[in-house]
Amino acid sequence: MNLIIVKIGGNAISKLNSEFFEQLRQWRQAGKKVLLIHGGGPQISKLSAQLAIPTHKKNGIRITDARTLALTKMVLLGNTQPALLMRLAHEGLAAIGLNASDQQLLTGTYVDQDTYGAVGSITGVNELALSKILNGQIGVLAPLALTPTGDWLNVNADTAAADIARVLKASQLYLLTDVPGVLKDGKVISAMIPQDIPHLIEEKVITDGMQPKLSAAAKAVHAGVHAVCITDQLTHPGTTLKTEAND
Repeated sequence: MNLIIVKIGGNAISKLNSEFFEQLRQWRQAGKKVLLIHGGGPQISKLSAQLAIPTHKKNGIRITDARTLALTKMVLLGNTQPALLMRLAHEGLAAIGLNASDQQLLTGTYVDQDTYGAVGSITGVNELALSKILNGQIGVLAPLALTPTGDWLNVNADTAAADIARVLKASQLYLLTDVPGVLKDGKVISAMIPQDIPHLIEEKVITDGMQPKLSAAAKAVHAGVHAVCITDQLTHPGTTLKTEAND
């Protein structure tokens, strides 16, 4: 699929600049399909604190019990997604909000229900339905999935974006973060291959916050995504991860 996927963190939505929207506009004018995957972690944590719902994480994963799952859906579908759609509308870009229940767009499975609760990974994408939806507008998709029996799953947004890119063989995947890329001695590493990752972790160049992004990125390029860019702006190259075969 001639598809570009962009993952946007919850904090980033209010900070998106005119260059971001202009790049989306140029992609659409060039006939590319564009799918935005939005997070909402900071907003979920904030609302959890306000409602006195404890937040527990293990191995960097938010343990998702029934209350946390309900709150997660509330934030993603009732707060962060509408906020992003309003920004797109203000910029004159046609867009539609999407979630797993729309024509079974995303199906998934539990990562480890006993340990993490309702945390999942993407196992299937309704490619035909999504392709039709993206023909005329930008898709704004929440990182939630449904099991075959109808249970909702909370999916890490970086992982969800990489999994969807992998399944759909997206041409490019952008993981927007709050840093300009993978930094070493204060400078951005412009290009990497998956084999570089363990060495950079050992050197403590790649820290806890960046590890999940690079793990997701590596799986995506191994599955056929041409390139994964980790950056703070679409117009800045940041760090590009490719397989050796793609170089």
